[in-house]
Amino acid sequence: MTDRLTLATWNINSVRLRMPIVEKFLTEQAPDVLCLQETKCPDANFPEGAFRKLGYEHLAINGQKGYHGVAIASKRPLSDLERRDFCAKGDARHIAVSLPFAGAALRLHNFYVPAGGDEPDREINDKFGHKLDFMAEMKSWLADGEASRPAVVVGDLNVAPYEHDVWSHKALLKVVSHTPVETELFEAIRTGGDWVDAMRQTVPASEKLYTWWSYRAKDWDAADKGRRLDHVWLSRPLAGALKGTSVLRAARGWDKPSDHVPVLAVLEA
Repeated sequence: MTDRLTLATWNINSVRLRMPIVEKFLTEQAPDVLCLQETKCPDANFPEGAFRKLGYEHLAINGQKGYHGVAIASKRPLSDLERRDFCAKGDARHIAVSLPFAGAALRLHNFYVPAGGDEPDREINDKFGHKLDFMAEMKSWLADGEASRPAVVVGDLNVAPYEHDVWSHKALLKVVSHTPVETELFEAIRTGGDWVDAMRQTVPASEKLYTWWSYRAKDWDAADKGRRLDHVWLSRPLAGALKGTSVLRAARGWDKPSDHVPVLAVLEA
């Protein structure tokens, strides 16, 4: 019997503030699992009731007041909850669970990688140093056998790794999220664990692909100065189950939007 699973990832930039568009998304797209980043609320204040009312009975939350925060809402049961404190900062930037898929347990990691501030120099910008240290710890951890089983890494990874993941490769080479030190480390994380970039399996690397558009643009759609900061990686044992990915660009134009849009991936086995 075939099992079909739709996963979504979305940096929501405050789940309580944007709950109306989360409800719109879940009603219209109905993914089996939604991974959120930058929820910006402590666990006790997470709007669990709204998710359960929409059929997302199973919740895993790692939040903190006002900053960061990740969560997973699922129609399928969740088990083996894990929250890793990267760089021992006490930040809520990771959560992992297991869920049933195709008769086995699928391991799902939801990340919110530090943005890194404005200046790509760790000597003068502690935030950039923190980002690089966080990614270095990811590299070590995700290469340690994690991708040997059916597993997925999703989230706002805050790096646009390839030339056509940004509106202008040349203009952004010295801009945080697309600097060589970040993109090279990002690829080292992915290849070191033999992770497959699901989005670039379905959209050729020669095509522009964005998931984020700045609030600073007067007309984000016309300017189209986007970046692909949100990602879905599959472990090699799971890669053959990929049926497609999509970016819900229209969500950037919804009422009181996040500057990120949802990314969806469909698995079938």
